[in-house]
Amino acid sequence: MKAGYPAIYINTTETDRAIESIHADGYESFAWDCLRGIISPETNRTVEDVIDPLGALQWLSDRQESILIVQNFHHFLGSVEILQAIANNIHIYKGQGSCLIMAGPHLTLPQEIEKYFTVLDFALPSTQDLTGIMQELGEAVGVDINPTAVEAAKGLTEFEAETAFALSLVETKSFDPEIITKQKRMMIRRTGLMEFFPPVPMDQVGGLEPFKQYLGNRIKAFELGNEYLPKPKALLLVGIPGTGKSLSCKAAASILNWPLIRLDISALKGSLVGESEKKMRQATATIDAFGKAVVWLDEIEKSFSGIKSSGQSDGGTTAGMFGHFLTWIQETSSPILVMATANDISSLPPEFMRAGRFDAMFFVDIPTTKERLEIIRIMNERYNSLIPEDQVQALQGWTGAEIEQLAKDSLFDGLDTAIANIVPLSKTMKEDIGSLRDWAKSRARRANDYTENEVQLKVRRIS
Repeated sequence: MKAGYPAIYINTTETDRAIESIHADGYESFAWDCLRGIISPETNRTVEDVIDPLGALQWLSDRQESILIVQNFHHFLGSVEILQAIANNIHIYKGQGSCLIMAGPHLTLPQEIEKYFTVLDFALPSTQDLTGIMQELGEAVGVDINPTAVEAAKGLTEFEAETAFALSLVETKSFDPEIITKQKRMMIRRTGLMEFFPPVPMDQVGGLEPFKQYLGNRIKAFELGNEYLPKPKALLLVGIPGTGKSLSCKAAASILNWPLIRLDISALKGSLVGESEKKMRQATATIDAFGKAVVWLDEIEKSFSGIKSSGQSDGGTTAGMFGHFLTWIQETSSPILVMATANDISSLPPEFMRAGRFDAMFFVDIPTTKERLEIIRIMNERYNSLIPEDQVQALQGWTGAEIEQLAKDSLFDGLDTAIANIVPLSKTMKEDIGSLRDWAKSRARRANDYTENEVQLKVRRIS
């Protein structure tokens, strides 16, 4: 205000809390909405019956050293009269030491007026704010605050946090982090851009011991007291279809005891200009606010295919989404872990693979003998099937998905018929698998636990 800024846009969904937080010494503050007109924030009463948006802009131009905070004003910015009124009055506001402040959730300023506005993000409630809310509710019923529940509420608005805390008190007579996290998931559901998946226990993933060990060793980076440790941000699982890449992503959420969010990049693409990039920014901002989640992107090469020709094919939409996604992975400070899978690594652009994008890249191969034995035991237990363990050598070259299908088919057709009817990918895609193994030999970590004999066998097959 002292520098003479005539227009500010506050990007927030908490317009009431934003209005209450604005205190400028030496200036009179007012708020406006289309139903109540000009309001005094101190008394929350109407001081001028001006409900017309044009009238509100003109009202401010007649005042000196005043602030007018307008709510939901972005809905009126499609009117040429409103745009012209802002353009006409902006220099008057500056000359009289007044300021127009828009507060709303959708930052869509038209080009005609965007140069006049300074954009500020209104932060969600801090740990101290959330603790204060919890303490106020707890004192009323004699319940102590729970720091873990406060941590679980991070990313919620003041209203959402208060209602989540109240619900927890009603249901458990305590501040239960599980109930608060359950309410927090509404953030994701309301966007319609992502979906929750149930995590899978790690013991349901057969084999892949090197990958499990890598992940288990890095869990400590997310534990309290280990803030000095670098936190892994993203892992990429590359390999043959059906070898457990997606299952491993689901299991990672169970290891960390975090929610699992599936982000479908293709579903974010819209038909309107700028809509896809806006959805991508909205999705990543929601994930950042949610915090402590495993974000699963399946078959990412399909989502970002055609990056090089994006300028000709879709006006640069895919390239824009891709650029924002890469920047977000690298720059986000939220406690999240991105787990991406890919079958065809050749479809991904080089900038996706450079050092620093992913903390580690794992190649998931066809299960080894030991891993097939684990998978047989898991499937027999899951489907109550009776695949003999001595069939492990007969199933050499079979993926985990093919062994699962065998377990299901054997219940209806018998084991011998089921085996005869399934042709494994190791036969139908022999050349592709060999090429993928060649690529991964010097470019990715091994997710499978090979014995020395199996490594030599694979090398002979490749050669």
